[in-house]
Amino acid sequence: MSSTEWLAFFIFCFLALCILVPLVLIIWIYILDRRQKVHSVLRNYPVLGNVRYFLENIGPELRQYLFAHNREGKPFSRFQYENIVKAGKYKERIIGFGSERDYEEPGFYIRNAMFPMLNEELRIDQNPKIKTILYNIDHEGLFNRREHREDAIVDPHYLAGEDAVIIGEHTCRFPFKVKGLVGQSAMSYGALGKNAITALSRGLGLAGGTWMNTGEGGLSEYHLEGDVDIIMQIGPALFGVRTLEGDFSWELFKQKSEMEKIKAFELKLAQGAKTRGGHILGEKVTPEIAAIRNVTPWKTIDSPNRFREFHDTAGLMEFADELREVGGKPVGIKIVVGSKSEAENLVREIAESRTLPDFITVDGGEGGTGATFQELSDAAGLPLFTALPILDEMLKKYKIRDKLKLIASGKLVTPDKVAYALCLGADLVNTARGMMISVGCIMAQVCHNNTCPVGVATTDPWLEKALVIEEKMYRVTNYIISLREGLFNLAASAGIASPAEFSEEHLIYKKESGEMLTGEEYKKNIQSLKQV
Repeated sequence: MSSTEWLAFFIFCFLALCILVPLVLIIWIYILDRRQKVHSVLRNYPVLGNVRYFLENIGPELRQYLFAHNREGKPFSRFQYENIVKAGKYKERIIGFGSERDYEEPGFYIRNAMFPMLNEELRIDQNPKIKTILYNIDHEGLFNRREHREDAIVDPHYLAGEDAVIIGEHTCRFPFKVKGLVGQSAMSYGALGKNAITALSRGLGLAGGTWMNTGEGGLSEYHLEGDVDIIMQIGPALFGVRTLEGDFSWELFKQKSEMEKIKAFELKLAQGAKTRGGHILGEKVTPEIAAIRNVTPWKTIDSPNRFREFHDTAGLMEFADELREVGGKPVGIKIVVGSKSEAENLVREIAESRTLPDFITVDGGEGGTGATFQELSDAAGLPLFTALPILDEMLKKYKIRDKLKLIASGKLVTPDKVAYALCLGADLVNTARGMMISVGCIMAQVCHNNTCPVGVATTDPWLEKALVIEEKMYRVTNYIISLREGLFNLAASAGIASPAEFSEEHLIYKKESGEMLTGEEYKKNIQSLKQV
């Protein structure tokens, strides 16, 4: 055959395959689904039914990237996600043309001063400088972006010495001094993979002035990779400080308390999205994780709902005080406020016991988790901006507010959200999902399946390799510095020299009707609601 005939033959075969293969596949699907007895729609419409399931599966991605407005997505909008990513890659928060915020909706605003602070009037410590890596965009096209990385020296935006927050100043042999207002909320090794934990540890350590909470999964070698201060969380399952039988081990606790990088301990009574014990899938419980937690490998772990070591506030405070005496370091508790009456009972009993925690972490019901039941995530626990002022006012009512620190957490991922929490009573702020996004999370929402496509919330070695520690650690550094810088910008706008000075007088809440409440009125309004 001539070359023309060969070409015609190959074109014919190619077209035949393009027609025959899909046709055979459709017929096979048609016959298979017609006979199955599980899916009703597939029995009547085998082909269209499969198209429906396909669209259903990719629906979240279509909404996230194409159809949802920039401020519509849940649990975080595209706007919030991009703000975190840009802060991490470019240390950039500048926008053009105007805000997309819906000003008709109710919400908080920072009360700006008629005569704001000049930069030179701010109380801020900009030394030592931090060496990081930033991205620079060379070309932003319709279908591609060309960018390169450059070494950069940036200001750290630390609090001045007199504004530093000291936890356990008058109660501990080894108080914890913090020169930044934002740190990493509790995230366990096991829920997150080793590359993610390592990148977070190194990035936060490089940023300085911050901290890393281990989560209830115990202290791993990856938490210690960076030069970062650590708050070790102890949950009801006692991971990392337990015997094989599940009892509390004072020997293991003492070993942890003697570690220089561990600055404080946190007893987790509850967490925003799971007011129950933690859950980790058996396939995530590798021998390494099992050794850290002192549990059986490859077995699904459901932690108890509460500690067995105590059953009331008096017992909690006695246990916390003994931990503080043995370890010499601050001990706090993490709670979710369920009602005003419950918060008052807790605070009153703490005040009456005269044994106080060094800090209370209050997590809003909107707080995240790697895995929990839908009903607990959606229904249990008050939102942070309701719970925080309730707790703050109760501590003032029983005259113990100045004796401990309040740490707030719950979707506080941008400087404005952090500032609102500080105005409502927080001394410090935690963020978890902000840190996850800075280290590469794309909000795939499969944290509980060990199938995270970007290697953040997985211990699968093949998936973990997607997360390059030496690249992502700098994004963590840039993100935390960017948050601190944004807080100083807002402080200057409010006419105060440091974000450590934020209080209720710097906050305005606009109701849907247009009526405005001062921060003080907002807090009193919550307190005046019928006791439940």
